[in-house]
Amino acid sequence: MDSILIGKIVNIHGIKGEVKVYPYTDDIDNLAKTKKVYLDDKLIKGYDVKSCKVIKNMLVFKLQGIDSVEVANTFRDKDIFIPKKEISEEDTYYIEDLIDCEVIDMKSNEVIGKVTYVFNTGANDVYEVEKSDSNKVYLPAIKQVIKNVDIKDKKIYVELMDGLI
Repeated sequence: MDSILIGKIVNIHGIKGEVKVYPYTDDIDNLAKTKKVYLDDKLIKGYDVKSCKVIKNMLVFKLQGIDSVEVANTFRDKDIFIPKKEISEEDTYYIEDLIDCEVIDMKSNEVIGKVTYVFNTGANDVYEVEKSDSNKVYLPAIKQVIKNVDIKDKKIYVELMDGLI
């Protein structure tokens, strides 16, 4: 995939055509530096970002060519994408990168299973891991548990706390 979904336009902001975006990441300060956004994952129709600000954990974009409330309102519920290559920080990975990663217990070096789903509880992400017997375990994505994520080799190394699984 050449694009990454960064959020969804959920509302308008003000009277000058700004759109309010619910971000799908906790790194919204970096998203606020975005120069161009797209409304489809094929990266065909792009909009230059004239300005972006963070208000109450939401992004407010002023996009080139969207200058009225009426026009901005037609973009409500649209997904916002950016090229994946624009976010290339080390130690950055996406939910789609975690799916199908093997989860390995660092103490025993045994494979626990594979990540099948990731969801957010508000406090942190939780990785749903399917074991070889098809049972599922849930691991909190916190530093005390997730010790190393190797996206290249599709492996996640964990240190299990007592009673976690």
